[in-house]
Amino acid sequence: MTKKILMVVTNHTDITEGKQTGIWLSEFAEAYLAFTAEGYEVTVASPLGGSGPIDPASVDEHTAKEMLDAAGHLENTQKLSEVSAAEYDAIFLPGGHGTMYDLPVNEKLQELLRDFYEAGKIVAAVCHGPAGLVGATLSDGQPLVAGKRVNAFTDREEADTGLAPALPFLLESKLRDLGAIFVAAPNWAEHCEVDGNLITGQNPQSTVAVTKAVIAKLGSARL
Repeated sequence: MTKKILMVVTNHTDITEGKQTGIWLSEFAEAYLAFTAEGYEVTVASPLGGSGPIDPASVDEHTAKEMLDAAGHLENTQKLSEVSAAEYDAIFLPGGHGTMYDLPVNEKLQELLRDFYEAGKIVAAVCHGPAGLVGATLSDGQPLVAGKRVNAFTDREEADTGLAPALPFLLESKLRDLGAIFVAAPNWAEHCEVDGNLITGQNPQSTVAVTKAVIAKLGSARL
């Protein structure tokens, strides 16, 4: 049996009129390519299924061909409602501002995160991906992140983007409000926090570190 990873991406496309968002390509592609190179079986899912939109700002003339090729796996994502945690060994949430809108309010994702975490399986997220964690509670009613060392895109980094006033909430502040122990690094520095089976990364620069931490915990691709 091959170990399996569920990657959950956003379907949300707009922040304000004229400002598109979606998935930050490198956060998806770097992880997807590393997981498949390791021999893991990867399923890509989203709240609505179908196309996972790429944030236009995450692609330019310097984007590597292999990253663009990986984007093809976002064209026909599985619907979250069709997914069971029992089938997978880890869940990974890449970022992009789109995640701030649909992932926190998706009840199926909240259920999956609880099931993964309470089964001792890996729960990982990077940059704005931890927005998916803010709605997740454990069976005892406590927020999944309460008392856990986490990080995510910081309020200071959000200020740098100029998008903070348009967002539904600030991710660092929300995680702190939920009782998380938020461990921030300087703006745009690579940073990954590992607290048991919860693995989180701060920004796009942290995707590789989070991915390596997931691989280190999962080990061999074969069960």
